[in-house]
Amino acid sequence: MKQFQNPRGTNDILPKDIKKWHAIEDVIRQFCMLYDYEEIRTPMFEDTAVFKRENDSSDVVNKEMYTFSINGKDSLTLRPEMTASVVRSFVQHKMFGEGDLPKKLYYVGPMFRYERPQKGRQRIFHQFGVEVIGAKNPYLDVETIALGYSIVSALGMSELKVLVNTLGDNESREAYRKALKEHFEKDIDNMCADCKRRLQQNPLRLLDCKIDANRESMKTAPRIEDYLTEESKAYFEAVCEGLDGLGIPYEIEDRLVRGLDYYTDTVFEVVSTNKEMGSQSTVFGGGRYDGLVEYFGGPELSGIGFAMGMERLLIALEGEGVELGEEKTLDAYVLSLSPNTSFTALQLVTELRAAGYTSERDYLDRSFKAQFKSVERKNAKVAVIVGEKDLIEGNVTVKVIESQENFTVPVNQVVDLMDELFQSEDEHECHCEDGNCECHSHHE
Repeated sequence: MKQFQNPRGTNDILPKDIKKWHAIEDVIRQFCMLYDYEEIRTPMFEDTAVFKRENDSSDVVNKEMYTFSINGKDSLTLRPEMTASVVRSFVQHKMFGEGDLPKKLYYVGPMFRYERPQKGRQRIFHQFGVEVIGAKNPYLDVETIALGYSIVSALGMSELKVLVNTLGDNESREAYRKALKEHFEKDIDNMCADCKRRLQQNPLRLLDCKIDANRESMKTAPRIEDYLTEESKAYFEAVCEGLDGLGIPYEIEDRLVRGLDYYTDTVFEVVSTNKEMGSQSTVFGGGRYDGLVEYFGGPELSGIGFAMGMERLLIALEGEGVELGEEKTLDAYVLSLSPNTSFTALQLVTELRAAGYTSERDYLDRSFKAQFKSVERKNAKVAVIVGEKDLIEGNVTVKVIESQENFTVPVNQVVDLMDELFQSEDEHECHCEDGNCECHSHHE
C-alpha cells in the first residue's frame, strides 16, 4: 500500500511543536494590542491582478506565484504575500472613511510561493505582519520598526542586526533608476537573466542579485544618497534620529532594496547574526509604500509595514537556545478500573472540564498500571481513580501526584476537592518581590 507524504516544500506542524507556535503568537498578539493594532484575515487566494501589477520585476511575481484558472476565464493566485491583500481589503471596505487614521492592522497566516525548498524557505510558510495605512511620518516608521524589534527581543532573541535604507521619493527614485540603468548597460550582457529583465523593469532590483553580487559593476554602482531630494534626505535623517532616540541599534545599508517593487522611502530588515541561520538570516523586513492604495482605487494614502516569517523565526530562536512554550500538563486524569465504572469516568471528566480543569480519561479499557503510565506521560497533577468497590459506596479516590496524598471523596464532590487543592496551590505561589511577602503564604 502506498504511503502518502506531505508535498515537497511543505511541513506538518505536529502537536509536539505547536506549543512553540502558540508561544510566539501569544507574544505577537500582546504587543499588537499594546500598539493598538487590529487583526485582519483575508482570503488565501485573490484575483491575480492583486499581486501581478504592471511591470513588476520581483521574483515573487515573475517566478514564484501559484496561479490557476477556475473556468478558463478567472485567473486566481494563492497569496504569496499579504500587503497587497490587506491594502485591497482596506480600499474595498472603505476603511479610509472610518476616521482615526492611520489604520493599524496585523495578520498571521500561511503564504504560498513556488521556490526551491531549503532551510527557512518553504513553499507553504507562515507570516506575521503589520500594515499601517493612512499616514506618512518618520516617527511612524520608527514605531513600526520598534514593534517588530520589541517582539523578537521579548521572545528572547539577542543576536540581531537592524539594517535600514531609504529608496527616496518618486523624484529621487527616477533619477537613481536612470543612473543605474546607464551604469549597468555597459555590463548587462555578462550578467544573469534576472538582471537583464530587471534592468528594463526596475534597475534598483539589480542591487539585490546574489549571482552577480561580486561583479565589479556591482561594486562601483551609483549610491542612492547621491540622488535623494532634500525632502527625502530630511525624512530619512528623522527616521535615524528616532531609532537613536529609542536606543534601537541599526546600520545604514545603502544596497538594501527589499524584494517587492512597491516600496518607497524607508526600507528595513532585521537579520539574525547567529551562524545557524546561514544565508536565510532575515527575521523580518518591510518598508514604506506610496501609490499602492491608489492602485486599488483608493485615495492617495501612504502605508508602512513588515512581514516576519514564523518558520525562520523559530530557527533563529532555536539557534540562540531559546526555549518556547511550557510543558503540557493535565489537571486531572480519570482512571476507570472496570467496564462498570466507565460511564462514571465519562461523567467525571465532563464535569471537570465544565469546571475549567483540563482532563482526560482512558478509552481503551487498559489495566490500572497502563492507565497510570498515561498519568505520568501527560504530567497530570491529579489522578481520579474510579474503582468498582468504592463506587458501590458512591466514592472515588483522588491522588495528588506531587505529594502522593490520597483522598476518598463522594463522586459528586470531586470538583469541590479540586477547587480546594488548586486554590491552596495558588495561595502558596508568592508573587511578591525581594522576599517582602505580603500574600501570607508559606514564607510566614
